[in-house]
Amino acid sequence: MRNSILFTLCIATMSVSIHADDPVVFVSAFKSGDEGAIHAYRFDLKNGQLNLLHRTTDVESPFFLAVSPDGRFLYSVDAEQFGGEENEFVASYAVQGRNGKLLRLNRQSARGTASCYLDVDATGRTVVVANYSTGSVAALPVQDDGSLGQAASFVQHNGSSVDPKRQTGPFAHSIVVSPDNRFALAADLGIDKVLIHRLNAATANLTPAHAQPFASLPPGSGPRHLTFHPNGRNVYVINELNNTVTVFDYMGDTATLTRQQEISTLPQEFSGTSHTADLKITPDGNFLYGTNRGHDSIAIFRIADNGRLNLVSIEPSLGKGPQNLLITPDGRWLLCANMPGNNVTVFAINAVTGALTATGDPVSIPMPSCIRWLN
Repeated sequence: MRNSILFTLCIATMSVSIHADDPVVFVSAFKSGDEGAIHAYRFDLKNGQLNLLHRTTDVESPFFLAVSPDGRFLYSVDAEQFGGEENEFVASYAVQGRNGKLLRLNRQSARGTASCYLDVDATGRTVVVANYSTGSVAALPVQDDGSLGQAASFVQHNGSSVDPKRQTGPFAHSIVVSPDNRFALAADLGIDKVLIHRLNAATANLTPAHAQPFASLPPGSGPRHLTFHPNGRNVYVINELNNTVTVFDYMGDTATLTRQQEISTLPQEFSGTSHTADLKITPDGNFLYGTNRGHDSIAIFRIADNGRLNLVSIEPSLGKGPQNLLITPDGRWLLCANMPGNNVTVFAINAVTGALTATGDPVSIPMPSCIRWLN
């Protein structure tokens, strides 16, 4: 099976001319052993095609990735047994030019298990990590050469919520640095909260925000991922358990969140089992996209001037279990990683309507879990 996947990718690569000035896209394959690689693709800006450049295989179960703001370094979850008893790692790599190759620098403990989210602050001096199984977050300092120091901050979440299977304790699912680089917001599925930390990027230090240390969501929501509107005045949280997006007004000076709206990501007539995963906003701030795993679709929302959402449509993701999204910086393309579907689909975005049009057949890759962009 693996040989046939690589053969398909090689054929696709030979059929399209590769331009060295086109950007590189990194996609993690959430597998162990040789298949659990970080795949690098050249992304054709004219037609939206992905062409395989290189596979970095010295990493285990690379569930999530992050790229430094200057594009010189990539960070990956490195888990010999994802969600096991031993703490997992965050690995650092130097990006070797435009060929997709990565040079491993070092790795440090994530201070928890099932490490599922990474972000890098705007200065490139701090990497933050969310640990799902142990319900914690940590901040690791970045050295001058891009390697990681030991975690300088560790925060253990506490509590539970109403779901007897999924919310028996804290389950930190993401941590995102604010646009002004002063705060880091962590969504915890297990306790129905977004925890708000003040971030000192120079020292990789996290402390509770003074004005509002957390914001609560309706019981049973299961907040998973969050993102900021480009204007910095709204935060959007996608909730895994009740398949909604929550809209918050955001006061940047104090990192205060005020809940304004909940809106479903699923059709009213759907009665099956589905769980959301990721959400992304177009650079112009006009549209938000969220993924439904089970319904296997992408919900498209128009963002009003006041930040509220209006559902435009819900379109097939063209693969099972849409896990992660990437919208290109020019706002023209959306990439969707269908993890159990073993493919990545590229869609063209209609800038007026937000509609998605697939550019061709999905690209085969084992268990794609995270997509990251390198200009």
